[in-house]
Amino acid sequence: MSKAFIAKVLQQSTEVTGAAANRATNELIRAIVGELKRTGKFTLPSFGTFIVRKTKARKALNPRTGESIRVKAGKTVRFKASPVLKRAV
Repeated sequence: MSKAFIAKVLQQSTEVTGAAANRATNELIRAIVGELKRTGKFTLPSFGTFIVRKTKARKALNPRTGESIRVKAGKTVRFKASPVLKRAV
């Protein structure tokens, strides 16, 4: 799925212009990202939940050289599908 796909679905279902559908798609994504930054969680009922998780610093291997490198601690986003989505798929 891409932003273009979401914009196309919005355009067809609401009968707005392509530019308006693109703006709506961008605003939707911006709102989801803002909620994840603010609360660390975003739930879309009947679809699933996005959760921000912290990752620890760790050692890894450079696949090209085999050299050991250090990866900094950071954050990642996880998704957990709702039971409704699981049954639908």
